[in-house]
Amino acid sequence: MKTNKTLLSLAVACSLVSTSAAVNAAGFQLAEYSATGLGRAYAGEAAMADNASAQWRNPAMLTYLEGTQVSVGAIYVDPNVSIDGTTTFKNNEISSESKDFAHNAIIPNLYISHKYSDKFALGFALGTNYGMETDLGRDFAAANHGNQASVYSVEANFNAAYKLNDSISLGGGVRFIKADGSFGAVTPPQTGAAAGTTLKYMEGEDTAWAWQVGSAWQINESNRIGFTYKSEVDLTLEGYATGLGFLLPQGSKKDGSMDLALPATAELASFHQLNDKVAVHASINWTDWSSFKELVADFPGEKSNTIKEENWEDNYRFAIGSTYQFDSKIQLRTGIAYDTSAVSEEHRTATIPETDRLWLSLGAGYEWSENLTFDAGFTYIFAKDAQMQENRVKGTLPMTDPSDFGGEFEGEVTGSIWLVGVQANYKF
Repeated sequence: MKTNKTLLSLAVACSLVSTSAAVNAAGFQLAEYSATGLGRAYAGEAAMADNASAQWRNPAMLTYLEGTQVSVGAIYVDPNVSIDGTTTFKNNEISSESKDFAHNAIIPNLYISHKYSDKFALGFALGTNYGMETDLGRDFAAANHGNQASVYSVEANFNAAYKLNDSISLGGGVRFIKADGSFGAVTPPQTGAAAGTTLKYMEGEDTAWAWQVGSAWQINESNRIGFTYKSEVDLTLEGYATGLGFLLPQGSKKDGSMDLALPATAELASFHQLNDKVAVHASINWTDWSSFKELVADFPGEKSNTIKEENWEDNYRFAIGSTYQFDSKIQLRTGIAYDTSAVSEEHRTATIPETDRLWLSLGAGYEWSENLTFDAGFTYIFAKDAQMQENRVKGTLPMTDPSDFGGEFEGEVTGSIWLVGVQANYKF
């Protein structure tokens, strides 16, 4: 892998295990864009204007930021994901398990905002919306359905906002996404001498442009509503493929690509200042995962081949949080959120064990000086235990049925995740 590619997408696209996504955000998403928002479970983000990071969720909030501001931080992600089930191969039942196979990660971010006038502001944001790395090991008895996956992506936003009047602000921006990714599946131990043979391996990279728009309505001094929409991201993941599943001898490879559209998203949020010390905020998020129906591989000079049918459905996230101004220096935050699964029980499989998630969050902000503030956030995510199965698959690629290379799998994924974030904000 060299530059980028929406690996997570690619990983899913070629049917490998992206289980870390099951305990993070819905589908392939990473919600962790700032430590400030982390402390309130990202409740009300499209209506919040704490610092320069606000533009990531709603560019219209740039008009609420004074002067020039810089925010920089990172979030540490510690997933604990395990899979336990049974593989049935040649009428024999084989225990299939892998413990704690989702890798830890640090997600950095950088935001800059500048208010040119009372009405116009610009901003730059650097972060990520997608990422994961899992390794179930080559001894995993269901490795024929996928044994490793990784994704690394970077997104840069260039945003602008304009204040129409005392009540309405509008914002928008262009998004540049750069990513790389890989996936793999091998024959498991029960295949004897053939164990470890590559069934499918594919890696690729791509860059793409997309856009986002946002608005804010200041109802009165104490109440505000924000709305934001991010466009679909169209990717053609170009790289190479190898393995028996692509009718290739071991050690040989061929160029290939896969079209993948990362779904559009929207958020409706509100902010309410109840008194001098207490504010509450809430949001509803929607992701157009119903656009994710199937995955198709393309090879130069060959007919397109269906890799896998997915049949996902739209996902929703509900969050509510509160901010308490403890004194002139310290601000306390808390929040709770619930992510609904993007996959029904009928279509959930071991390759993508997507499930419901519950977020519990705490955070704090400290004003070091008039210009410098620090934020910290902590979240624990409970993932609902997810039943799944990998049986015979429908596809047009020759030799792509993993059941023939190790058996059918049925099991359950369990998991949780710890998130800890820190952030520094400076105003010039």
